[in-house]
Amino acid sequence: MKKFVIGLMTFLSATALYAQQTEKSITIQSAEGKVDVIDLPEGMLSETDSLYLDWVSKHYINMSENCTMTSENPVVSDSIYMSRLQRIPAIIEMPYNDIVRKFIDMYATRLRQKVAFMLSANNLYMPIFEEALDLYDLPLELKYLPVIESALNPTATSSQGAVGLWQFMLRTGKVYGLKTTSLVDERRDPIKSTWAAVRYLKDLYEIYHDWNLVLAAYNCGPGTINKAIRRAGGATDFWTIYNYLPKETRGYVPAFIAANYIMTYYCEHNISPMDMNMPEGTDTIHISRNLNLNQVAGVCNINIDQLRALNPEFKKDIIPGNEEPYALRLPNNMISCFIEHEDSIYNYKPEVYQTRRSTVEVKDPAGTSTGKAVYYRIKNGDTLGGIAAKYGVSVNQLRRLNGIKGSSIRAGKSIRIR
Repeated sequence: MKKFVIGLMTFLSATALYAQQTEKSITIQSAEGKVDVIDLPEGMLSETDSLYLDWVSKHYINMSENCTMTSENPVVSDSIYMSRLQRIPAIIEMPYNDIVRKFIDMYATRLRQKVAFMLSANNLYMPIFEEALDLYDLPLELKYLPVIESALNPTATSSQGAVGLWQFMLRTGKVYGLKTTSLVDERRDPIKSTWAAVRYLKDLYEIYHDWNLVLAAYNCGPGTINKAIRRAGGATDFWTIYNYLPKETRGYVPAFIAANYIMTYYCEHNISPMDMNMPEGTDTIHISRNLNLNQVAGVCNINIDQLRALNPEFKKDIIPGNEEPYALRLPNNMISCFIEHEDSIYNYKPEVYQTRRSTVEVKDPAGTSTGKAVYYRIKNGDTLGGIAAKYGVSVNQLRRLNGIKGSSIRAGKSIRIR
């Protein structure tokens, strides 16, 4: 498979807007001279090249022919941007300004390789997002929230410790039922995390009844939004409290608008989606015993990296089925293999993949096994030598185990043998 490498585009702009890109923030200066520093959302900071090459090297993606991919990003006027945004069928308002344009231009130039990747991931994740949003009667345009949160990478981890497609912090994840252990992190489970995120978004809407404020609160928390509202004299409009928000949150709603734009009008910017070579259909098998993904891969001859991609919640390839039943997601054509060879899978190389011991035996320096402690009740006439000979141990061992310095023992007392 040929690797397709997309060169970085030269930034083009037809406005008086000046913008300087730094590592984690953008500095925007308007024609009036006002300077604004905005921290970029985490989903725009991940290493695009490594993310892309990670999938390419595993032969998961090709270029699609749906759109013509070129190195040229056409110049678009403000009026066209405004018209396109207003044509998006959305409940959440999509206003246009210099800040929104800056984020659109970033996606269409510097991040176009990432956009091509995310367009391919649409096929895998968007049906999951849309089903949950529809059931809770939330705006479907929220399906692009993970674009700015994680760049549609289920194993993404932010600098603050947020994890998964929807970037849940550990505490918030637990509140919404996402379990995290050393072996399993359900924040990385696309299905479980999506349903948790939808419930969280619905709860936030019950607080603010304004979707822009909901988005801002999703980013920085309700407490920070409430503080900004108070500082703005009680105003409950995002663009009114804008200057009272943290730097990243100020760019969060513009980035969300830009994500909706670029995921809708990518063809108009000469961006072609990649075609992810993942299975067309999958199903799940419930696992009730400890199992390593490598055991499944070895017996059913499935690529271990593809298996990990389908089951990102298992951090160490281990499914702790002895703890509670877990769902293992497999391509449809592998379900029958698992069912027919289930015993062989569990018994495949246990010395390599099932090395965790349930019991251990400790030996003393002489090599004698010290399992369960054994005691003997001393009778009249017993001696240390006689007891030692009877149980095949040394007199010194009896002295050591019982703190005896001489040879004196008393009838009726218990003495530890081993």
